[in-house]
Amino acid sequence: MKLNRSTRHVLTAAILFALSFSLLHAKPKQLPEPGLAVHEWGTFTSIAGPDGDSMNWLPLTGSIDLPSFVEHFREVSFKGGLRGTVRMETPVLYFYSPRETTVSVNVSFAKGLITEWYPHADSANPSLTTRDYSLFNKRSPGAIRWNSVHIDPQGATDFPSDKSENHYFAARNTSSAPVSVEIPSGTQREKFLFYRGVSAMSVPINATIAADSTIQLQNQLTEEIPAAILFERRGAQLGYRMLGPLRDQAAYTLPELSASLDSLSTALEGILITQGLFPDEAHAMLETWKSSWFEEGSRLIYVVPRRFTDSVLPLRIAPAPATTTRVFVGRLELITPATERAVESAFASNDQITLAKYNRFLEPILSVMIQKSTGLARTEQLERYLQDVSTKLYASAKN
Repeated sequence: MKLNRSTRHVLTAAILFALSFSLLHAKPKQLPEPGLAVHEWGTFTSIAGPDGDSMNWLPLTGSIDLPSFVEHFREVSFKGGLRGTVRMETPVLYFYSPRETTVSVNVSFAKGLITEWYPHADSANPSLTTRDYSLFNKRSPGAIRWNSVHIDPQGATDFPSDKSENHYFAARNTSSAPVSVEIPSGTQREKFLFYRGVSAMSVPINATIAADSTIQLQNQLTEEIPAAILFERRGAQLGYRMLGPLRDQAAYTLPELSASLDSLSTALEGILITQGLFPDEAHAMLETWKSSWFEEGSRLIYVVPRRFTDSVLPLRIAPAPATTTRVFVGRLELITPATERAVESAFASNDQITLAKYNRFLEPILSVMIQKSTGLARTEQLERYLQDVSTKLYASAKN
């Protein structure tokens, strides 16, 4: 059909109007921020149950290991009563930029809740409903969002302090740029973005323990676990075994208790650096967690594959950094026969010093022992121990 000149003019005008309207109202596409690099580290702590999978556990303590200025979801004791399979501990986001810039940061947490953070966030767990207090019934992920994080490589370093010797502060010892967020009462500054959470997700490794203490490990992912360390400590003696990449499954005996903490720290720092952390970041991570990673008991310390981290903990930054590095360490507690004997003996003799070494893991340790117990009298005694520790820790969390 042939259009007359008048009709063609009308159609042309309509098309031009539509194009100009769409361009005017289209959301601008944000290009990657040149020179901006983001590095993150964190820990997923879990406990291997009798079947080898990460078990449902309760530490019965709140956020007692954090500075007073850190913000909390609900009251401080809320987290202590939150059952889950994984405690996501102290992820920190470092920013490196040659100039001042401002970004938004959004993190989601599969089957979880974000429980602590600093500086102030614009929203935390916005989709939470009452039923979500049970993570195992949770339908939507936990989340945290900072709408406007200002990054300034020459920024002020008057970071908050509560005069404590908290391990939180070790994470500041890096060359990253200071960050700040504005709140109604002023400005909050820090060397990083910090957050924590609890989830009901499964971890990448299944670990079963035989009666002779042999550890059977099964990688549950399609990609390999880049590195792993089997660790044990009994009193002043410790040992570790470097396992290398874990592709499928393998069995290991526990290491001899003849190693030094210095050699282990050096080896673990080297692993973190090979995964992409800067040397000062790897050292800061180790300084933050060495008193916990290397405490009494047996555990597997492993590097979490990046793809797994991105799937359970999606991170979105806008404008997007030129590069993003994420290094998470899995800490998988192993309830070995030696641990069971030590805990049962300590309860029987009221050895509070030994019990304190297992602290927040006493509830899951006793729960596993009760599941495995075959004698009625012993089972009842273990249940009394569990009731005793629950009562004391609940009272402590409320104070």
